[in-house]
Amino acid sequence: MLDQVYNQRILELAAQIPRVGRLEAPDASATAHSKLCGSTVTIDLTLSDGKVADFAHEVKACALGQAASSIMARNIVGSTPQELRDLRETVRKMLKENGAPPQGKWEDIAILEPVRDFKSRHASTLLTFDAVVDAIGQIEKRQQG
Repeated sequence: MLDQVYNQRILELAAQIPRVGRLEAPDASATAHSKLCGSTVTIDLTLSDGKVADFAHEVKACALGQAASSIMARNIVGSTPQELRDLRETVRKMLKENGAPPQGKWEDIAILEPVRDFKSRHASTLLTFDAVVDAIGQIEKRQQG
């Protein structure tokens, strides 16, 4: 059963994570940590004209957290804050409520569907999504004054 989770595509995504590192002057940074497995994802985010203009991250996570972060990094630039909030909720429902995986440019997340059967892996899979939504919230709070 675990071989469905750690399949070849997940291992490929985990091995080839784009946008690794830190941004020099991000609008916000956020870290998400799983107490259960010790995985940590730190993201830097820049918004411009209501969309993500730049993104970087440091990923110290299992293959599932790495694969999720890899998918995020490949697709986040050009996304709106609401799209990213909706994405986190869709992924959460996919894992915890047997919801459908996201579609469109985020359809690669479907590769993480087998994780739903392993509750202990949910937190590490959601780290990148939680950190991105946290950073967006920081930016919006600052903008509101």
